[in-house]
Amino acid sequence: MTARTLLGLLVAGLVLAALAALPLFAGPYAVTLMIGMTGYVVLATAWGLFSGPTRYVSLATVAFFGIGAYTVGVFSETLPYPLVLLVAALIGLAVALVVGLSTLRLAGVYFVIFTFGLAELIRQLVTWYEVNVTGTLGRYIFLPVTPEGIYWQLLALAAATFLFSWGIGRTRWGLALKVIGDDEVVASHCGIDITRLKLALFAVSAVIITLVGAIQAPRWTYIEPSIAFNPTISFLTLIMALLGGADRLWGPLLGAIPLFLLFEWLSANFPNHYPIILGLVFIAIVFLLPKGVLAAVESRLRKGGAR
Repeated sequence: MTARTLLGLLVAGLVLAALAALPLFAGPYAVTLMIGMTGYVVLATAWGLFSGPTRYVSLATVAFFGIGAYTVGVFSETLPYPLVLLVAALIGLAVALVVGLSTLRLAGVYFVIFTFGLAELIRQLVTWYEVNVTGTLGRYIFLPVTPEGIYWQLLALAAATFLFSWGIGRTRWGLALKVIGDDEVVASHCGIDITRLKLALFAVSAVIITLVGAIQAPRWTYIEPSIAFNPTISFLTLIMALLGGADRLWGPLLGAIPLFLLFEWLSANFPNHYPIILGLVFIAIVFLLPKGVLAAVESRLRKGGAR
């Protein structure tokens, strides 16, 4: 391990410690804001973990997020909280493996359409079950988990996600994923097991997203399908990852923080026009920054150096 890597890890550790100490000095509103921001940082990073190197655009984020939230709603009264999180992760893993085995051979717009349809299918199935089997539409969640506890859990999950993403990028699997993203035909000729590698990464990403939903569920006293499976979550995660650069380690982080603050302000001040503005922001990012802010900055620096 080089001195530069050790210095980077030391700085990251100090920043993590400072963020962990924030609830001790901040007020309730700041803690709530940090919970939402950290949640989207993890979602965008987990999305970029799979979609960044493989270039598969997934809209299934809210499907796994909602699975995590609803698992807490169903089992919170019968199982200890840590065990509920474990059950949520296992359910997310099982769904990801089933979905991955059946769909990762798709590509392009077909994969996008399928993942969007998957999220809607799961939402409709949960709604049907609640209405026709349980006779209700939602679930109440009463857990002795404080906002500070939720924030610390999300912060730990964010650190683990970044560490995993950084670690896999330094292995031969990271190189294999880059080859897959460039050309799957070349990757298969190089002897790379494309299906197994994509499936493993998709499953890890799905488990992380599921845990985000499960950890944040105690924030809501009451959840229902329209809350847990809100498609806006998928689109916000996608926009955040694209803005920073989904194929960069710090890209989703740099995209999630400013956009989360912007969308919070817009939803508070322009609630009726918020969806329209969200769509315009999405279009602007796709056309003006298709590879993200970091890629644009690197390109500008290279041109400046050449001159």
